[in-house]
Amino acid sequence: MKIFKSKAFFVPVMLLFSASAFAQGGGTTGINAATSSLAAYVDPVGNLILGIGAVVGLIGGVMVYIKWNSGDRDISKEVMSWGGSCIFLVLVSVVIKAFFGV
Repeated sequence: MKIFKSKAFFVPVMLLFSASAFAQGGGTTGINAATSSLAAYVDPVGNLILGIGAVVGLIGGVMVYIKWNSGDRDISKEVMSWGGSCIFLVLVSVVIKAFFGV
């Protein structure tokens, strides 16, 4: 095959391989920069999730109170669903903060 014997093919291929070899050295600095910028967002996101959990808890409490006062005696399903969603949001916030070490 004449294409592999010509210098016109060999030189660009070697330049591509050398460029990719130089690109590997700067990867750790990019990963470290991404980690530090991501860690800056973890605490505000965790606080936002806790705030959403508080709002969901208040809305759920009002909804359960309305159902209870209207005479519905089977409110255990409502309590479990609203309470479960609040517990889930609190646990997600704690797990996110623990996972990223904040």
